[in-house]
Amino acid sequence: KNGEMATLEIPAQYLPGEFVLRLDYKENEFSQPYPSEKNIYVYNQNLQLWIHPLYSNNPDSTYFQPRERENTVFLQFAKENAVRKESLGVLQSFLLKYDKPTSKLYKYGSREYEQRRNEYNRWIDEQVQANAGLFVSTVFRFQHVPQVSWKGTEEDRLNSRIEHYFDGMSFQDTMMLKTREMNDWMNQYVNLFGAKVTSIDLRDSMFTAAGRFAIEKVKSGHPRVYGWMVDYFYRGYESFNIEKGIKMLEPYLNDPNCLTKKREAINKRIAGMESLQPGTIAPDFILNDVGGKAISFHDFPTEKKNKLVLFWSADCGHCQELMKKLYPWFTQEGIQSKLDVIALSLDESETEIEAWNKAVPNLTGFHHQLTQGGINSAEANAYFVLATPVMVLVNSFTNEIIAIPESVEKLEKALK
Repeated sequence: KNGEMATLEIPAQYLPGEFVLRLDYKENEFSQPYPSEKNIYVYNQNLQLWIHPLYSNNPDSTYFQPRERENTVFLQFAKENAVRKESLGVLQSFLLKYDKPTSKLYKYGSREYEQRRNEYNRWIDEQVQANAGLFVSTVFRFQHVPQVSWKGTEEDRLNSRIEHYFDGMSFQDTMMLKTREMNDWMNQYVNLFGAKVTSIDLRDSMFTAAGRFAIEKVKSGHPRVYGWMVDYFYRGYESFNIEKGIKMLEPYLNDPNCLTKKREAINKRIAGMESLQPGTIAPDFILNDVGGKAISFHDFPTEKKNKLVLFWSADCGHCQELMKKLYPWFTQEGIQSKLDVIALSLDESETEIEAWNKAVPNLTGFHHQLTQGGINSAEANAYFVLATPVMVLVNSFTNEIIAIPESVEKLEKALK
């Protein structure tokens, strides 16, 4: 402001890293603030940045001190990379769309692509080596273009991309874990398997295979990178409730070289999968009846044959999607006479509880209860719940688990 300087100190544990510098600029005291953001890389060099908020990404109005390296080198790399990759992209587009893969032109194009791909990857390697002391050199590695076999079917090409996806990457470099590109790069890898998915069962098999292949590729690298990869797939499996994938992770938890941060959570989830099976007795817990009297779940008064324990959060996107299908299905003729729904909310913060209070009046017919402790509540721990939503269908008279359905369709099937 008026040429003044502000000093920001970043704690060492967050370095190196990419940061978003946000400024809320007001032209005068009474005007609305104008949000302005600039991405910056910070490592082992103090930065001095001159910035005009209205033009935060314009080099004429925003610039670093002379001899600043991380951001200057990255900007130079990005400009040249865009030019080099454009010509490669033109060839790739031609090879993907051309309808005569046996023609001389196509064969010539595939040879030209491979030559340029090798040249491009050599340039990437040179940039990484020339800037080895900079954090951004780690970011450069994610631009590596893997090998593709242009012979055969579209599926053959896809399999070739998967097989060579990890070529050119150094998994000894723990700095890659400090980049946002690492997560984006892995999402692109998983999407290759997603392109093969045509059903829920196939999805579970494909994503489990994706995890096993990726983890095996990195397990000889740095233990922290190895552990990060296990954690990455665990988060995905937990989000989509892919039990097959979670079970696949178990052997890696016993490897001392795997520095996973999710070891306890994964072990807990596996224990839950093994103990919460159809035919076993559902864990008991305390809930309040309509009059506010404390009763046990096992003694829940009902003449309906089934009880559905639903762990959910009104502030959870996946839960909202489930409720859009579950509640209309529940209100259909003949369903309510077969089923009691005990909806245990894991909402905990003020914002979440406010959302829950607004949602409950629109879900009449459910028995609602707000747990104490959210995801760490006694109820969630008893059912090994680590993410929402979770449904457990229980026989009302024997308290045996009938099914743990992942969708309304599977719940309906189990109810029949």
